[in-house]
Amino acid sequence: MGPGFGARMRVIAMGARYYSDGVPRLAPIDRRIVALALPALGALIAEPAFLLVDTALVGHLGVNELAGIGIGQAVLQTVTGLLVFLAYATTPRVARFLGAGRMPDAVRAGIDGMWLALAAGLVLQVLLPLAHPLVSVFGAERAVTDIGSSYLAISILGLPGMLIMLAATGLLRGLQDTKTPLIISAAGFGTNAALNVLFIYGMGMGVPGSALGTVIAQWGMAFAMIWIAVRQARKHDVSLAPHWSGMLASAGFGGWLFLRTLALRLGLLSTTFVATSAGTEVLAATQVAFALWSTLAFALDALAIAAQAMIGKALGAGDVAELRLVTRRLLWWGLWSGVVVGALFALASPVIGRVFTSEPEVLALLPWALLVVGLAQPLAGLVFVLDGILIGAGDARYLAWTGFVNLLVYLPLLLLALLQTSSLAALVAVWLAFGVGYMGARLATLYLRARTDRWMVLGAD
Repeated sequence: MGPGFGARMRVIAMGARYYSDGVPRLAPIDRRIVALALPALGALIAEPAFLLVDTALVGHLGVNELAGIGIGQAVLQTVTGLLVFLAYATTPRVARFLGAGRMPDAVRAGIDGMWLALAAGLVLQVLLPLAHPLVSVFGAERAVTDIGSSYLAISILGLPGMLIMLAATGLLRGLQDTKTPLIISAAGFGTNAALNVLFIYGMGMGVPGSALGTVIAQWGMAFAMIWIAVRQARKHDVSLAPHWSGMLASAGFGGWLFLRTLALRLGLLSTTFVATSAGTEVLAATQVAFALWSTLAFALDALAIAAQAMIGKALGAGDVAELRLVTRRLLWWGLWSGVVVGALFALASPVIGRVFTSEPEVLALLPWALLVVGLAQPLAGLVFVLDGILIGAGDARYLAWTGFVNLLVYLPLLLLALLQTSSLAALVAVWLAFGVGYMGARLATLYLRARTDRWMVLGAD
């Protein structure tokens, strides 16, 4: 973006308005961003919404159940988070081919990503007998560990379906279609909520029923996505057979994204370890805060999805002017979306915790953690957009290395929570370290890269 990037950031922060006959209107570039980001928002919220439903329904069973699924979900999210590259690697590859006018190659890249997802999901079934040992690592009370391991063991069965859904979503996003994943995700969310109520309370299955409902919903979404991908392949005369060269290309780019996500997940797991050391109430409050953080993060990440699709397409077309314009407007949207979302969430922080738990000790802690979550959202908005821009550009190696740099900044700040003498002080210290320290470090390293032109590699291949 050149040496004038800092000055342009100041203009972006001030915002911009477009008028016709005195009536405020979105510019064409903003309409394109909204057209991609709004449907992506609904689809992105679906996965953390699954977790929110689990948390809300299980939370009223008791503090041990809430803490148990907190650990189970931490392990599960680590596994799926590490493999999110199946979507993030597929989207820019498909978008680049689309920008270059090579539609069959674009579809082929998506099909290869789905085959890679299926293979990864099947390999992950080896984790089934390891569910209890994985949850035991956190050192929680025995009752909490048993609940968490039962939740994790059942949830592992849904991993292949979830990963296929991720890869197929990457295909559609690369084709600039974020509406179809929204429709499928909404149907999956509704199915998940209904099944969880039936299994948890109607059939008295408790925590295992929550996991089973989610697994069924995930596989239903996966089969819907497979049907759509098959239709695209037939339309453009693309073979459905796996192409090893395409799968290896996805895996190669995805390898760097895997390392980048590994650094992120290590940060999140470290947070859970520290919260566990502070006591069951702090762990339970952190679980609720993380569930809400994930929802807000995925909401803001809708702009990052738009960035991946639009940046990838512009790079494939070799359109530098489009790259600069998209980058400027996405940053503006990221900043102000974070301000609005964060302000609303901070205002709701005193009461929102009651949706997820009725435990007095947890309710006393939650508002303070949730207030920090809200105040951190403007930082998060910029971080997610810059992350999406660099992923869309295929700059995964830089993201991987700086991910570990960010982790080195975060861990000493997080460990300060262990020095606190009260549950409230420990919880606030955890979320200040995460929301301000960690997100601030990510913003700094992303900005240093984005202000240069080194990430702008033009062409489809």
